[in-house]
Amino acid sequence: MKSALPKVLQPLAGRPLLAHVIDTARSLGPAAIHVVYGHGGERVREALTGQSGAVEWTLQAQQLGTGHAVLQAIPKVPEDHVALILYGDVPLLSRQTLVQLVALAGPRQVALLTMTVDDPTGYGRIVRDGQGRVQRIVEQKDASPEEQGIRECNTGVIAAPAKMLKRWLEGLKADNSQREYYLTDIIAMAVRDGVGVSPLGCAEAIEALGVNDKVQLAMLESVCRRRAARELMLAGVTIADPARIDVRGRVTHGEDVFIDINVVLEGAVKLGDRVRIGPGCVIRDTEVGDDTQVLPHCVIEGAVIGPSCNIGPFARFRPTSHLSAGVHIGNFVEVKNSTMAGESKANHLSYVGDAQVGARVNIGAGTIIANYDGANKHRTVIEDDVHTGSNSVLVAPITIGAGATVAAGSTVANQVPAGKLTIARARQTTIDGWTRPTKQK
Repeated sequence: MKSALPKVLQPLAGRPLLAHVIDTARSLGPAAIHVVYGHGGERVREALTGQSGAVEWTLQAQQLGTGHAVLQAIPKVPEDHVALILYGDVPLLSRQTLVQLVALAGPRQVALLTMTVDDPTGYGRIVRDGQGRVQRIVEQKDASPEEQGIRECNTGVIAAPAKMLKRWLEGLKADNSQREYYLTDIIAMAVRDGVGVSPLGCAEAIEALGVNDKVQLAMLESVCRRRAARELMLAGVTIADPARIDVRGRVTHGEDVFIDINVVLEGAVKLGDRVRIGPGCVIRDTEVGDDTQVLPHCVIEGAVIGPSCNIGPFARFRPTSHLSAGVHIGNFVEVKNSTMAGESKANHLSYVGDAQVGARVNIGAGTIIANYDGANKHRTVIEDDVHTGSNSVLVAPITIGAGATVAAGSTVANQVPAGKLTIARARQTTIDGWTRPTKQK
């Protein structure tokens, strides 16, 4: 991958490749999930511990092939179980496909997932006999010219009875061009032992494709994008262009939602009825209420936005901000860790940080809340019906009383009484006879 990040931690639709595989495995209701990781894989454990639920980790100290990897974990699997073998860099296998595969396995039956591709280069080939029965799998480097022409390929995904799988794994030999213990060799062993091999072809080859470079990663990302857009549209969401939306998490929504182009939805996003999301927005871990409109190029993270709000364009929300119904947040306004009650407005060029803002408050253009003293953050309380004039600075901690007006250009650092006009700015003075300096030659 030419990256400092381990391959199975490379992000796909906003989550590590391995997390997709673990979640799909968990959807089958298994008795246990075992992850075999290699030397230096502690970073993988640290990244995924707790993120994808409980799994059992097994170290493969030497990388001696896929068969050797499975051999490390198989002693933990009871002999009367069926073992399903998946790969951390094959993230798009569906639950439906795996349910069908596992159903084909039994006490004396191995199930093998195959795929048919136009260009089989690099894949192991499925070798069948004259009656169409699977006989063995031959790797690309060990295949004859005739075998290299086979288009049915091995995906590596196998469901097998654990008791027999243990015996076959212990009998693997590294007599191949790679000097590795191939998991694929167990197919020939099963045939030798009179155990049936039931192949299941993928409906779509893309489902079983792995990731070995950034080109393949981008290809799978486009598949995820299409799938997510299709699911949303089938559920009633209007998407301006399905090719220009990225869903990197879980989206829930009401009716008649509209999403414009180049929108990115990350984490847990909830969109209410009749929500409209303008082009170029990034929304992460956020709830947007009914009838709210988010105008173009807003970045919203960790917020709860109430119904009938109007947001943007070019607004930013940082985590733990909460807007009540009918709030307006305009262009180049940032809201962070603040609450704003119903019908309040901050329409231009303002910063609202660590504040409790009441109802029907109008925050004038250029108003900022100075919440940080260089070491600590402080809270500001702005009560109902307050108006702040343009270019005001409210120095926290401070309370602005209900109905107060702060004059334009004021810097207020003391409590502002309710219902009164407060002016905190230098007195304007005009000097007669003053001459602007001239530049000396």
